[in-house]
Amino acid sequence: MDATYNLGGSYKPTMKRFADLDGPDFFPTPPWATFALVDNERFSGEIWECACGDGAMSSVLEKAQGKSNVHSSDLYKRGYGDAGVDFLSSPRVSDNIITNPPYNSAEGFVKAGINKASRKFALLLRLAFLEGANRANTIFSTNPPSRVWVFSERITFYPAGAVQKGSGTTAYAWFVWDKDAVGRTELRWFKPGYKNRRL
Repeated sequence: MDATYNLGGSYKPTMKRFADLDGPDFFPTPPWATFALVDNERFSGEIWECACGDGAMSSVLEKAQGKSNVHSSDLYKRGYGDAGVDFLSSPRVSDNIITNPPYNSAEGFVKAGINKASRKFALLLRLAFLEGANRANTIFSTNPPSRVWVFSERITFYPAGAVQKGSGTTAYAWFVWDKDAVGRTELRWFKPGYKNRRL
């Protein structure tokens, strides 16, 4: 469990994201963060949102790619997609996989996603995911991302229905594994302005 998660209920959106008590690590993704990805990465074929939560990310993907091209699932029942689907053990595969994974399972999601996506696999992660000797040895030495898209604006995660105020202090990025890409990892930046975009 990531020690920065606040399960006690105190409200600290400007410092850290925090989990609700209906299931581990549930942080709906602000729509603008998903728009930034689909505006800058091209996805061909089906997309699987495998930790869809309440559908915050799936709704943007459906708007961009068409509802019939997006399959949504989650381990927990949150009112959207297929519930009870464990991404790590599911035999399902897809052309593309896009999600904001539970942070304490991020490494497992990377390993599983690389095998389950035939075209592209994109994870919304803390930029600090690039750090660490263990990830350097187990992930990045053998399966580095093709592109890392760094946000110019900070993402703040809130539970559904919470009053949104303040700004996050943690840097996030989209990590994209592209099966057609060759060469070293590219570091790119989203242009400012996405934070004001609405679904």
